[in-house]
Amino acid sequence: MLSLPKNILLQKIENEITLLHKVNLYILRLDTIDLYAGGNKIFKLKYNLEAAVKQGFKKILTFGGAWSNHLAAAASVNNNPLPVIAVVRGEEPKQYSDTLNYCKEKGVQLHFVSREAYRNKTSPEFIEELKNKFGEFYLLPEGGSNALAVKGCKEITDYTPIDFNYICSAVGSGGTIAGITSALKDQQQALGFVVLKGADYLMDEINNLISPTTNLKLIHDYHFGGYAKTTPELLAFKNDFETQFSIPLDYVYTAKMMYGIFDLIQKEYFKTGSTIVAVHTGGLQGNKGFEK
Repeated sequence: MLSLPKNILLQKIENEITLLHKVNLYILRLDTIDLYAGGNKIFKLKYNLEAAVKQGFKKILTFGGAWSNHLAAAASVNNNPLPVIAVVRGEEPKQYSDTLNYCKEKGVQLHFVSREAYRNKTSPEFIEELKNKFGEFYLLPEGGSNALAVKGCKEITDYTPIDFNYICSAVGSGGTIAGITSALKDQQQALGFVVLKGADYLMDEINNLISPTTNLKLIHDYHFGGYAKTTPELLAFKNDFETQFSIPLDYVYTAKMMYGIFDLIQKEYFKTGSTIVAVHTGGLQGNKGFEK
């Protein structure tokens, strides 16, 4: 069954911005766990895999795109403990992405559906069609966010053995930030940097996973055009950050979060003396999709 490392690097970073504004900034390097099986996704999978076995399922089915971090993580645990079926958004390409090649190498059964059909992935009718095709399966939603994923992501804060005022994470489906928030003390604040454009629904989604709380604030100002979108300004920041700190960022999630954190530091959002933890959620395997 899935096991997590005992320790994860918590790295302090400093530059003229953090020093000028007198804040302490740390990065929790979930990306160092593993290129494919690391990041936040492994925390989302932990209790879902246990539940699938306990409930007697013989296979797992989940969803994602051609560069999905979630599918990469699911592939890394294929047959540990159960085989994985991946429903992939879009017609089967002539040339697979690196992520899909990894899934194939790991033995994941790939099932491609049109983008139109994929939009119905949560409908009972579509799920029933999949059951008719593949038999009974343990269903994992796209991105892996559900109540058991929240339980796993709550454990992310176990790897931050310091007192902090703020903890930050990029937000896609909301499961990771929900889990992190549920572990906070009253005086601590979670900041979720939303990477999707027009995602005003996300707080409702998160409130369906955890009880509404004042410990969480979602920030919608740093999506840079939407999911998987970039701008020259973001790319320049990413390059400068990596050169300065020797910490790789991914284009979709962590580059946007770190840009937002430094922008808020300069805008004096954080009080003098504050300690900020930024959760590096991995996703580096998807960078090849931007760099070809």
